[in-house]
Amino acid sequence: MELQGKVIAVLEPRRGISARGEWVVQSFVIETHDAYPKKMVFDVFGEDRLQRFNIQVAQEINVSFDIDAHEYQGRWFNSIRAFDVRQVDPNAAVTPQPQAPNFGPAPAPSATPMPQPGPAPEAGSADDLPF
Repeated sequence: MELQGKVIAVLEPRRGISARGEWVVQSFVIETHDAYPKKMVFDVFGEDRLQRFNIQVAQEINVSFDIDAHEYQGRWFNSIRAFDVRQVDPNAAVTPQPQAPNFGPAPAPSATPMPQPGPAPEAGSADDLPF
C-alpha cells in the first residue's frame, strides 16, 4: 500500500537486543492533503533503512508500507511498517480538487418532432402490457 503526505512528527528511536542482535525502530507521523486530512503513524525498522530514508519533519513523502496485526494478552494491535520511503516534490504534493467532467457543449435541439402517444389500447388486447 502507499500513502503520500507531509511528515508532521518524528518520534525518538527505540533500541533493543534480540536473539539476532541489536535492533532499532523509529516511528513517523504523516498527514495527507485530502479535504479531510488523515494522519498515519508508521515504523521504519533497521538502522540501514533509517539512514537511507533520512526522514525529516516537514518533508513531503510517499510511503510504501505493509499492514499486519499481532495479538498480545488477548488484545490485537496493528503494525504499519514502511519498506520504502521516497521524497516528493512539495509543489506536486497538493492534490487537485475533483472537478465536474466537461462533456462539451449541449447538443442542439432536434428539428424532428418527438412522436406523440396514440390512443390507449383497449383492455384485453395483446397490447395491454403494463410497461
